[in-house]
Amino acid sequence: MLRIHFTSEDLARTRVAATIGVAAETYYSLELLRGGRDHPHFRSWWSAVAGRMGADTRPLTSLLPVRGPGLDLLALMGEAPSVEHAVDNLLHVPTARLRREFEGLDFHPGHLPWARRVSEGDSEARKELAQAVRACHRLTVAPYWDSARSELAALSTRYANLILEGGMDLLLRSLCAPLVRWRPPVLEAPYPRRTEVRLQGRGLIITPRIFSTRAVNFLWDPLDAAQPPRLTVPALRGPLTGGGLAEPVGSVGRNLESLLGRTRAAALHVTAEGCTTTELAHRLDVSAAAASQHATVLRNTGLITTSRRGGSVLHLITPLGLALLKTGTPAQP
Repeated sequence: MLRIHFTSEDLARTRVAATIGVAAETYYSLELLRGGRDHPHFRSWWSAVAGRMGADTRPLTSLLPVRGPGLDLLALMGEAPSVEHAVDNLLHVPTARLRREFEGLDFHPGHLPWARRVSEGDSEARKELAQAVRACHRLTVAPYWDSARSELAALSTRYANLILEGGMDLLLRSLCAPLVRWRPPVLEAPYPRRTEVRLQGRGLIITPRIFSTRAVNFLWDPLDAAQPPRLTVPALRGPLTGGGLAEPVGSVGRNLESLLGRTRAAALHVTAEGCTTTELAHRLDVSAAAASQHATVLRNTGLITTSRRGGSVLHLITPLGLALLKTGTPAQP
């Protein structure tokens, strides 16, 4: 049983995030390959992916521990929804942080030399690991991301609406019921071992997650006690399926541009991957002010959501926006 104790300050600081990031989802997908074969939501995915791991993915798969906790790619690579953004974070993470992350992990003896090279900040090893993250993401996540993204957006939107209707109390009462129970000031959830958590004013980040078979997962960074812990909840309501957005079809794509305008239609396409205002401006080749204006119009019409991340904001497409894109993909920016 997991029991999370809230104070009034914790409730005020608790928030919903749209995603744990593409790097963490990629790593959890590899963990799921070890034991998700018979789960109904992942049976088809497992059959399609399991036999395709190869030399290009091995630098990451070899870092899966024999037992116990694994690497915290969320801490090392951030919650970026773009794999290139996440890889850039990995290439620039301080070596001291990388070394501390590897301490105490139970790697297979044959993989220890490789793990040591990565943990000591060897530049070539770090680049090889970055390439492996890309390769694993390309195999296990990317072909399914359109379907997954729709589920993430739907659940994030539902949680946002619950907060608007009844505040954090209604959200916590509705969270994965009946498995998760809100008995103020304690949130209780099934867990492999009895764990008491006192948030101590940090609040909690509630995040939908794709690659998980458990009712909830509790994540925290023991190397950064100031960061709020994270409670991840399953986003899938059915089997994970592949397939992407429809290819542009003549007048359908043009009609979408006529409806939104060419630049705004391209902006909607960019937010399907998740982006900050700065990234949106770069992809559209416009000023930050213009990108912010386009995002505001899309948000006000319910096509995207915007949430603050420190000094920046993250824009994500909503189910309505995704449905609009599926009628015809606008021209790439």
